Amino acid sequence: MSQPQCIVIVDPSAVDLAVLRMTGARVLSMRSARAKAQTAASTGKPSGALPEAVRVTIAVATDGTMTGLPGGLPIWRNGVLLGGIGIGSGSGAQDVEVAEAALAAIGASATP
Repeated sequence: MSQPQCIVIVDPSAVDLAVLRMTGARVLSMRSARAKAQTAASTGKPSGALPEAVRVTIAVATDGTMTGLPGGLPIWRNGVLLGGIGIGSGSGAQDVEVAEAALAAIGASATP
């Protein structure tokens, strides 16, 4: 897609397992990618599924470690939540597309 991305993968406890920033990706998008991954890992749902009514409150309460921005997906395989992946630096749709491609590449999904 010719859109450099930041990619963060966390375990179910939201601890970083892998962090990558492609050349040309926005530096501050690393923060949102991490928050997306942590949100997906802690809820078992896509970061964009966080209810609109609680997004600001949860972001403030968690010091920005949770977000409702699209681009974070939980990593489910064989009914086990393995963690989360967060993508940042593109549009929300691009971030989700990259996250979905990553899950497909490893035989995982965003649902149990």
